[in-house]
Amino acid sequence: MVLQAIKYERGSLKLLDQRRLPLEETWVSVDSVQTAWSAIKDMVVRGAPAIAIAAALALAAQLVASEAGLQISSAKEAAKHVKEELKYLVTSRPTAVNLSDAAHKLCAVAEKAASASGADASAVIDAVVESCEAMLEADVLANRALGKHGVEGLHKALQARTKTKDKLQLLTHCNTGSLATAEYGTALGVIRATAEAGKLERAYCTETRPYNQGARLTAYELVHDGLPATLICDSMAAALMAEGRVDAVVVGADRVAANGDTANKIGTYSLAVLASFHNIPFFVAAPTTTLDAKLAGGSDITIEHRPANELTHFQGRQVAPDGIDVWNPCFDVTPAKLIEGIITEKGLLPKKNGVFDVPAFMQSQDSSQNGAHQSGAENMNGVNGHAAPGIQSQIPGFQALDTETVKDYLAERKELAAHVGPSNTKSDWQVQEVGDGNINYVYVVKGPKGAVCLKQGLPFVRIAQDWPLTQDRVRYEADALREQHRLCPEHVPAVYHFDARNALIVMQYLPPPHVILRKSITQGGIYPKLAGHIAHFLAQTLFKTSLLALTSTDYRALAERFRNGDMCRLTEQVIFTDPYYAAPVNSHNPHIDDLACALRSDEEAKIAVSHLKAKFMERGQALLHGDMHTGSLMVTQDTTYAIDAEFAMYGPIAFDVGKFMANLLLAFFALDGHCTAADTRTHQRAWLYQAVVDVWQLFKAEFLQLWGEQGHKGDAYPAPLFGDAVPQGQQALKAAQHAFMAELFADALKFGGAVMIRRIVGIAHVDDFKDIQDEAVRGVCEARALRFGRRLLLVSFDDVQAVVQAAEKQRHDGKKPCHDLS
Repeated sequence: MVLQAIKYERGSLKLLDQRRLPLEETWVSVDSVQTAWSAIKDMVVRGAPAIAIAAALALAAQLVASEAGLQISSAKEAAKHVKEELKYLVTSRPTAVNLSDAAHKLCAVAEKAASASGADASAVIDAVVESCEAMLEADVLANRALGKHGVEGLHKALQARTKTKDKLQLLTHCNTGSLATAEYGTALGVIRATAEAGKLERAYCTETRPYNQGARLTAYELVHDGLPATLICDSMAAALMAEGRVDAVVVGADRVAANGDTANKIGTYSLAVLASFHNIPFFVAAPTTTLDAKLAGGSDITIEHRPANELTHFQGRQVAPDGIDVWNPCFDVTPAKLIEGIITEKGLLPKKNGVFDVPAFMQSQDSSQNGAHQSGAENMNGVNGHAAPGIQSQIPGFQALDTETVKDYLAERKELAAHVGPSNTKSDWQVQEVGDGNINYVYVVKGPKGAVCLKQGLPFVRIAQDWPLTQDRVRYEADALREQHRLCPEHVPAVYHFDARNALIVMQYLPPPHVILRKSITQGGIYPKLAGHIAHFLAQTLFKTSLLALTSTDYRALAERFRNGDMCRLTEQVIFTDPYYAAPVNSHNPHIDDLACALRSDEEAKIAVSHLKAKFMERGQALLHGDMHTGSLMVTQDTTYAIDAEFAMYGPIAFDVGKFMANLLLAFFALDGHCTAADTRTHQRAWLYQAVVDVWQLFKAEFLQLWGEQGHKGDAYPAPLFGDAVPQGQQALKAAQHAFMAELFADALKFGGAVMIRRIVGIAHVDDFKDIQDEAVRGVCEARALRFGRRLLLVSFDDVQAVVQAAEKQRHDGKKPCHDLS
């Protein structure tokens, strides 16, 4: 169980006295702001986040215990009282930006409550107390989110240095755990998260002179949690690094300036210099409340100095001679250029040319600027499946919906409510957020008359919310779904409504037993009709939006509608660029480190994928779905629907075809990792093998049939050149068709190979592999798929049978597991 150092009930606050640790566990009652000020100044409580939480809860406890709401005459006077108390609290630790940030937010809460119509003192006090209490829960959630991002950041930093280790040795300084925060911790939270992921070999903590927070507090927490840990003197860090016993350094922060310069406990700067010399990644772990965009750089940070007796005395006994001068700064400043990454609950701050742009990062975040009620961790992941509130959208009037407001939205629009039930029954409607993709939020709303699906696009990538993303993608998706539904209604859900201002679509609900295809495949699902359905969808939508079926005028008009530049660039980046260098968003299984590192220096693969990228950008043949994978399909045994068309664009026909074939192959290679002795999934393996063949062959047959029936309408191969009335026109058409399909097949395989590579070593891995519990087994399966993806990218195949035969041969690499095909 993680250590707890703050105990709060409404009207009562107790703090674990950190001065008496580790030998004595004593709790101090904090019943007033004055007591809290002393507790902070005397270091009963310490650590920037914990100081802020303790100050806020002390204020709340005092306001409740004194019945301030009844004692103060007006709302205005209540707000004034709150602000005066907060101003006083801030003077207890001026360096800690979290404290001043919390005070600023609580002052804003008080002012807002006081300005409300009919407000009295009790209303102001209640609002402030509730906001103080919300900060406690928010800090815990934020710390856990920060820890998760830290684990990912450490892994990427070591990958970039081509260092591959199953378990890490981490060095930290001072105390940044439950004793420095509400609970769990920042830098120590990263260590805890590393341990929870099974990746911690050992934690090293410095004693942290002169106040020994590391020896007294961090060591106490590590022992309390049962983590493998070693205590060292501050001066031993260099020797430890020289012996190769430190893989990364993770420290906390009291304040981070606009350029990334970081103030932290004295001795932090020394560790950063040592880490730089030994080529060890040095990370700062700090909640976004620690970021101070108002300070240009480290020289603007106020450094507090502590009393001389902290150096001249030890446990009350003098250890230095009288008359010696003492210099005892509490903090030092580490320059940004020595910091590998700054980890927050929102993710890692981007670093360009050795500099962090804190103001830009803060501006891009979706955290509410009003929000003592709002959790940073909530903004990362949504609250109970809700889209995060307070989103900073570029669309005027934009409202991010959640499971409550989505009902209001539908009920206000009769044509939409008609699909669910009368508006006056909305309290009985059931709403569930079901989005499991990487980009958007998806709500299913059910009522007495039926159900709808509402999909909303926020101004960022859902799985990487520090990655801004255009909300105009929703317009493209709505337009594409309508166009593809017109062309192939049996495999595309109907769109009922598109709202540009709120970046949302309301569409046909696909009821059970419809499931996401990828999920079902990982659970053993087999769908004999799938290949035929997908081949039909691809043939109908790709042929009928190409110059084979359209006049050049109609083609240009349609292509102009689907420029979708931002999503095109995202595709170009994550598929054709990022996997081939140490991109910050990349990640992979440590068991395939050697293959991932080799790919980054693979000249042949880089040339091939760059050529393919150029073809993707330059060849706008038809309207693509753009994200044609098993996670973008809902299926039953008799039906298949293509959803999630936000990547719709004009591009190479081969891209959609190849992407879907690649996802079948990913499932094929992952299957060995899902087998058990009782179920080797023989029938499912044979189905996937054949589905790859059938998709291509059925698509090719239907595409050529459409060409034969409707090709005379298009401007690409016009009747005056290839019609029946032209001498040898049919012979020329057959030759043209043969060449077209041969090139399409070759390109589809290359696109498929690039997709397979991206899904293993880039961003957004697939559940086919992620759901394999044994990391080593997953590594075996991923290595096979990665090698085969590279082969598709570089090697030509005569036909689709040769492709699946080669895939089956790739499985038989002499490693376990490998189950028979039949």
